[in-house]
Amino acid sequence: MNLSSLHVYSPYAKICGTSGFNLESNRERTGAITKIYGNTTGLGPGQVKRIEQLYRRRVPPDCVLSQELARQLTELSREINRQIGILLSRRGEVTHVMVGSHREVLIPSLEGFRASSTRFKGLRLIHTHLNGEPLSEDDLSDLALLRLDLVGAIETGPDGLPGHVHTAHLIPENPEGAFWLIRKPLRPSEMDEDFLAFIQALEGEFAKKQKPRKVESAGGAILIRVETNPLYDGESSLEELRELARSAGVDVLASLVQHRRQADPRFLIGKGKISELAIRALQIGAGLLIFDQELTPAQARSITDSTEMKVIDRTQIILDIFARRAHSREGKIQVELAQLKYLLPRLVTKNTAMSRLTGGIGGRGPGETKLEINRRRARDRIHDLEREIKNIEKARGQRRMKRQKAGLPVISIVGYTNAGKSTLLNALTKGSVFTENRLFATLDPKSSRLRFPHDREAVITDTVGFIRDLPRELFAAFRATLDELNDADVLLHVTDVSNPDFESHIKAVEGILEKLGLASKQTLMVFNKEDRFPDKRLLANVCGQFDAVAVSAINPATLPPLVARLEAITGRYGQTGKETPGPA
Repeated sequence: MNLSSLHVYSPYAKICGTSGFNLESNRERTGAITKIYGNTTGLGPGQVKRIEQLYRRRVPPDCVLSQELARQLTELSREINRQIGILLSRRGEVTHVMVGSHREVLIPSLEGFRASSTRFKGLRLIHTHLNGEPLSEDDLSDLALLRLDLVGAIETGPDGLPGHVHTAHLIPENPEGAFWLIRKPLRPSEMDEDFLAFIQALEGEFAKKQKPRKVESAGGAILIRVETNPLYDGESSLEELRELARSAGVDVLASLVQHRRQADPRFLIGKGKISELAIRALQIGAGLLIFDQELTPAQARSITDSTEMKVIDRTQIILDIFARRAHSREGKIQVELAQLKYLLPRLVTKNTAMSRLTGGIGGRGPGETKLEINRRRARDRIHDLEREIKNIEKARGQRRMKRQKAGLPVISIVGYTNAGKSTLLNALTKGSVFTENRLFATLDPKSSRLRFPHDREAVITDTVGFIRDLPRELFAAFRATLDELNDADVLLHVTDVSNPDFESHIKAVEGILEKLGLASKQTLMVFNKEDRFPDKRLLANVCGQFDAVAVSAINPATLPPLVARLEAITGRYGQTGKETPGPA
């Protein structure tokens, strides 16, 4: 791909010299402190002063680099035998001066500069190379991760004079799959393109290539999964994450599965993939990374710092969905408790600027920081919510006692999320519980009376859907709700048989029931959405394998066999829990 294909390259045949631009920058005129970043150990006072004077240099906004500035950088670099780098703004002002080692230069934090998934940083990196080498992998990684306008490396001759300048910049999404364009090396005197017009047009090309999103979308996202099992491709798990994102109102723009022997302890995925993700996000306009695995607090911080993007994991997106769907007071308390338990170890701060001083002899010092205050408040709130959860448990216990006195058997519907549990409840009881083709459409439990053909009745309860690897915070917070299952006489395990992974869904639900101590509870398997199962003969065999009843909750004609099975089972339970004669 060449520059002309971008329709943004417009050289003006001018010389980017220093006439009229060897001026003090706004930074110097306002008396701001200039700081040399990096390794200054061993430098003499005169050398430090001359390096500090780089802040006074300025290049025309439409030039990549002036000849005089290039020469000053290479002379200083050769004299101290270390790489020297500068960051230039689009106004041509030097914002940062860095001194590195013989092999590399490190870029400081750029928190004060704009950070956007759809725009460049507005800074370009120019630094010296002492051995005449081209751009390194670190240079290209910095270009990608920091979303720099451009990165350039000046060859430094033995005499301190500048040689060719190697440059590269990011490019929009393209069929070749390239992320950046490494341009032909030029001498400083040959770099006569209108850089400001070029970079503005390049940003425009990025914007044109980005996929349009819905106005109500929460923002474009890239889904990532690290798969360490060579026998598992991870695509089905990523598809479930896609559905979670859709339920949370997130527009998924791309996805990635990386196979590794073991997850990276710092980034979960490889560092090279982090760079690719940052560029890919810029190319398609994504501002959010969603990981299928739960990230440790350190991993989340490392990925965020490297990509300057919002990073969340599977647990967070499930918590967000629960927060959206909780309508009752009980549900809101449970969700808030789960969120606080998840966020507590992830509360971090980078300084003690918000610290408060304590009084008294021996009590002077930084005192309680803002971080400590937030953690204490979170712990206090968790304690209050747990007390409210206990009150909810008491109220639920009283309601259970009333049902037991009424002598009605209890049927609890359990199953994987979006298996059609609420739709089946409505079909059996002619109810109007809210249903939607989304994960976790039902959060608050609903109970109704089910009347059997032989004038028997039962209480049938819909519960929150399960999911594989249910976040432990949610499991703990919803324990009061899930404990309702202890008093159920029958568990109605609803499974979406049309889902290719229905067997893994069954195992996930059975695993959760085992954690709740309900593995021995009498359970009736129901295969829902049988109308979507292509092979009816195979469906009959599968039903026989699992002793299941196949139904379609949206087709009442398929329900009588299920109702008959339920009536036969619940007929054995009375007020005392002993078997009683069932229907004839």
